[in-house]
Amino acid sequence: MKYGKVVHGSLVRRVNRFIAEVTIGGTMEQVHIKNTGRLKELLIPGTEVLLEHSDHPNRKTRFSLIAAAKHGGWVNVDSQAPNAAAFEALRAGNLVEFGLVDSVKREVTYGDSRFDLYFEKGDEKGFVEVKGVTLEENGIAMFPDAPTARGTKHVLEMAKAAQEGYIGAILFVVQMKGCRSFTPHRAMDSALADALFEASQQGVRILAYDSIVKENELLLSEPLPVNFS
Repeated sequence: MKYGKVVHGSLVRRVNRFIAEVTIGGTMEQVHIKNTGRLKELLIPGTEVLLEHSDHPNRKTRFSLIAAAKHGGWVNVDSQAPNAAAFEALRAGNLVEFGLVDSVKREVTYGDSRFDLYFEKGDEKGFVEVKGVTLEENGIAMFPDAPTARGTKHVLEMAKAAQEGYIGAILFVVQMKGCRSFTPHRAMDSALADALFEASQQGVRILAYDSIVKENELLLSEPLPVNFS
């Protein structure tokens, strides 16, 4: 998925979950953060950031923070980007676990949940729930960076769908390059880690892909090993 006009800035501070102060070309701006997660290891004062410019007249801020520099590369922090990138990859046949599918839809309701992607391939029907991953430690990508009861609910609902004959998958989109593997962040949310393992035993595919992060683009790249231990 691609962005419009993107500019560089330097993070001054995160004001709250939604707003940060950034200097852009020597001018201080309040910008929207497109992610409500903690992002403590990324949004550090002085960090170089990427911002998408918007001309929408009703916006309170002119810019949205979409990426932060880390280890000489970029980490995309836009919580909406993984869904869009996964949709493009699935539709193009670039997710090796599914190959080329017949059709893909976004935001489809099943039971008490709304899954990110629904696809059909011949007689098969399936759901994919997409989770963006921005947390990395020592080359290991981890999710979540904050407890998420909603995430656990999605996993349990996906297990139910798999039991009823659907293909079910939880896809973790690691919004960076350079990670060796992915693991659920048990220390942050043990309920989610348990739910993911149990779902994997019930036929749900637990997948992780890293990403190519350019200044104006996020593309799914290659599958990563998933380690439950």
